[in-house]
Amino acid sequence: MTALAEDLRTVADGALAWVDAHRAGFALGEDALAVDGEVDLSWKPLGELAQVCATVTRLTEPADPLHARARGLLDFAWQETHEGELFLRLQRLEPFATYPLEVYAALASAGLRHPAFEQAAAVVARTRGWRLTEQDPTRRLGVLRAEERCGVHSLGQAPPGLEQTWLGGLPEPWTFGRDAGYALTHVVFHCSDWGCDAAAVPPVLVAYLTDWLPPWLDTCLEAGMWDLGGELLAVAAVVARTTGEDPPADAWQRLVAARGPAGEVPLDDRDLGDLAAGPGDADGERYFLHHYHSTLMAAFAAVLAGARPDSPPARAAAGHRYGGQGAPA
Repeated sequence: MTALAEDLRTVADGALAWVDAHRAGFALGEDALAVDGEVDLSWKPLGELAQVCATVTRLTEPADPLHARARGLLDFAWQETHEGELFLRLQRLEPFATYPLEVYAALASAGLRHPAFEQAAAVVARTRGWRLTEQDPTRRLGVLRAEERCGVHSLGQAPPGLEQTWLGGLPEPWTFGRDAGYALTHVVFHCSDWGCDAAAVPPVLVAYLTDWLPPWLDTCLEAGMWDLGGELLAVAAVVARTTGEDPPADAWQRLVAARGPAGEVPLDDRDLGDLAAGPGDADGERYFLHHYHSTLMAAFAAVLAGARPDSPPARAAAGHRYGGQGAPA
């Protein structure tokens, strides 16, 4: 095993072990169905857990301990939703909210399905009110992919509106910033089915990212932005799966060094003294919130980087965009 492969395995094993040990932090509280409930502190973490674990199970062998741990976490997430029944109740309470469909889609990608919810969601998705809801282009892309996963409709490899996203517009590379970074990673995740279909990323985007992702990643890691850095490492892994290039070993060494004692990864390099004053405080809610997403992203990126590369696509010709699907205005 190479040094890079060891780093990837170390990160993946440690990150998922920490997540498993803190699965209670992902549990839905009694306010999960409340109109004024904090979705970002309940459904969002559970959906992120489900999505990462779904990808891990799809890219690892059943005999791999990582696969078994991810499968167990998926089963936990499904039980938290009462085997999908809470999605149907949410849909009835908030028929035009998109987050129930987005969280459900992550579980559906792992084969966990609730037919009654899918039928109800499909009815709402046919309304003009649903289709005309104003959304950020990247978020819209995610909703469309969620609809596709749930059988509402099929989008193909170049979903509508891709060219309206920050990454899809091929912006000047010096305009990259934190918000743009998170937007571009999710465009790649949605296009590639969260890394499981890397060849679906349009070749023009692969070519653009091959040129500019390395300096962006270096900038984020230099600044101690481990959460965004982990997402960019996942994008680098998707790109590498199509080009056949090696993942950035030096970047992975930095991430390994940034981990906490139990394999957790912090969001960033802010002073954590107020989050964990002693060993017992590492189990506190604030500590969890400062580590859970970046730790999930580290596991996600490590598994993607360690997976076998896909067949490389043809590099986009000059002036040609989105595989013949049409150029943006």
